Amino acid sequence: MEDSVSIFEDSEKTFIELSNSQRLQIINALKTRSMNLTLLAKHLGITMQEAHRNFNRLMDSGIVTRDSNGSYSLTTFGNTITTQIPSINFLSKNKNYFSEHNFGNLPMKFVQRIGSLDDSKFIQGLVAVIEEIKEMYRDSNEYIYGMIPQVPLDLMEVATKIVMEKKIKFNYILPKNAEVPKKGKDFLNEINYPELLKSGLVERKMIDEVKVSVLLNERKALLMFPSIKGETDMNGAFSSSIDRENNNLFHEWCLDFFRYSWLNSRPFDHSKLREV
Repeated sequence: MEDSVSIFEDSEKTFIELSNSQRLQIINALKTRSMNLTLLAKHLGITMQEAHRNFNRLMDSGIVTRDSNGSYSLTTFGNTITTQIPSINFLSKNKNYFSEHNFGNLPMKFVQRIGSLDDSKFIQGLVAVIEEIKEMYRDSNEYIYGMIPQVPLDLMEVATKIVMEKKIKFNYILPKNAEVPKKGKDFLNEINYPELLKSGLVERKMIDEVKVSVLLNERKALLMFPSIKGETDMNGAFSSSIDRENNNLFHEWCLDFFRYSWLNSRPFDHSKLREV
């Protein structure tokens, strides 16, 4: 028991220092530049006494250091700690959501990067999610990538129309036994879908199941997690665009996840689909 407790002693001390919102503000302020006591107190709107007390605690814990000119900056330890805070922040902000959802079969290497999703907005409601996807499709100029558990006809129509008009890449992954609309077959015949496949503009693959859904183009990405029942919940989605300030991480995470899934998928088998 003593050994197991001692493993977490250092972590406990670090969490204690991070459990204060004022100290978190100080750490965040020092991410981009060093500051002296007066400047930082003014920047955060706190008293010199408060700033001094919290700086001493952060220095004692090895998170912050002070140079000969009296300027404070993050240590390597402190700077690395700041990269872990977004993970806690994302989960804390969305703890109600994750009380009813989980990460499904998401590989651990993506769970460990979950902080990349921190700078995102949450879209509530199936209609709002579908409209957001359509808008993303229409704004695409280079590619559309997608992995979803089923194929709504209206999404199919918008995506293929954009692919044909702009000659952009459309890669998608479907699970075996995915539900596809019966009317979809007629629509695909009308637009000569086999020719799009032959040209290489459209590529598709199949995977056993889709728990975590992702859709993206070159500028925007949407992400949907499964409910605790195990099915992808399209009634809500996390979304972000890379033109938002300081936010390429969400898009990068989604692109990496799609590419990982693509590489681990198998050739498409149309006979596995279910028409509804």
